Amino acid sequence: MKIALLGYGKMGKVIEKIAVSRGHEIVVTIDNNKEWKESHELLAKVDIAIDFSTPSNILANINSCLNRRIPLVVGTTGWYNKMDVLKEKCATLNSSLLWASNFSIGVNIFFKINQELAKLMNKYENYDVSIEEIHHTAKLDAPSGTAISLANDIIGNIKRKNKWVLGESDNKSNLSINSKRVDPIPGTHSIKYESEIDDIEIIHTAKSREGFAMGSVIAAEWLVDKKGWYEFKEVFF
Repeated sequence: MKIALLGYGKMGKVIEKIAVSRGHEIVVTIDNNKEWKESHELLAKVDIAIDFSTPSNILANINSCLNRRIPLVVGTTGWYNKMDVLKEKCATLNSSLLWASNFSIGVNIFFKINQELAKLMNKYENYDVSIEEIHHTAKLDAPSGTAISLANDIIGNIKRKNKWVLGESDNKSNLSINSKRVDPIPGTHSIKYESEIDDIEIIHTAKSREGFAMGSVIAAEWLVDKKGWYEFKEVFF
């Protein structure tokens, strides 16, 4: 594949390394609107784009790829409130996009475990549940997109929880997400069910950025010849 990297920070460089090792070519890297304007000829050559940019750039990047009908893998978070509009635009333009709040294969297995555990815990009202996520200090959004995905799956399966909130809450119908920023942690997510008798806790700890990068390249290989709107879980579940 010929790839455009949207966002060429630490994650972009790891994606480049993995993509090249799997026989792909990075044709262009883009970090801002000026580089979009300067890269018309190179963009005409790409098969797919992978985005790990920033919340401030992601909407412009998605729209630019949809308009150019460049298949796009999105690893950046902070845009989900616009998802319905962008999904409709993707269908109208017959373009393609695959997104995930986290491209680690291990985290996507963790998502599945979280869903099943929430279903089991729904009937045990003596257990309260909370989420903690810890990331490096360069992560701009809080809570993380992964934590929000975990929270939404819990809320969808536990009737006594109505919405998630950032920080502690005295309202038992709220699901608390506690966010911490500590270097050099790539990402840790834990879900704890607490009662007066005992605690149940599941944890996923990322050891490096390579898991996220590998997942995004695998997603690009899967998406490149498809049309439509997809989630990463559709690649392997």
